Amino acid sequence: MHIEDCFFVGTVVSKYSFKGEVLVKLDTDEPDRYAALESIFLLINNALIPYYVEKCSMHKPGLLRLRLEDMSTEEDANFILKAKAYLPLSELPTLTGNKFYYHEVIGFTVNDKNLGVLGKVTNVNEHTAQATLEVDVNGNTALIPIVDEIIFKIDRTHSIVEVETPPGLIDLYTKDA
Repeated sequence: MHIEDCFFVGTVVSKYSFKGEVLVKLDTDEPDRYAALESIFLLINNALIPYYVEKCSMHKPGLLRLRLEDMSTEEDANFILKAKAYLPLSELPTLTGNKFYYHEVIGFTVNDKNLGVLGKVTNVNEHTAQATLEVDVNGNTALIPIVDEIIFKIDRTHSIVEVETPPGLIDLYTKDA
């Protein structure tokens, strides 16, 4: 399994017991979806290692308690502390309407209600205060905030993101300085 075939679920944040159990801080709006995992991948030394889950339950909101196969001591738990947890993309629930996963819109054409076709989504930048679509507009990268007021339709059938950008936003990226 390769990391590009997976999605981030959370991080192993602490040991739970002396029997190798750990707590995973989930990165999701719906943590209960993961309360019955059968397996999970942990990123250890830049490799995804599969683990079978022996026991899985919600500990507190957003914290998943796991007992993994062949992990029975505190030392075992120490080995996976701070590991990032992943699941295969095939386990992502299907979204409908205007909800979308960031990875699924890469390559989609962006069509502005007022400006027409802008270009293709090349990346999603979520390392800033506001997540943005990075769109190739005639060789320039335009950043379009991912907010409901701007993105009003996701057309999965035709791979199109329909937007209405504020006046002047795209000009910031396409006008010569």
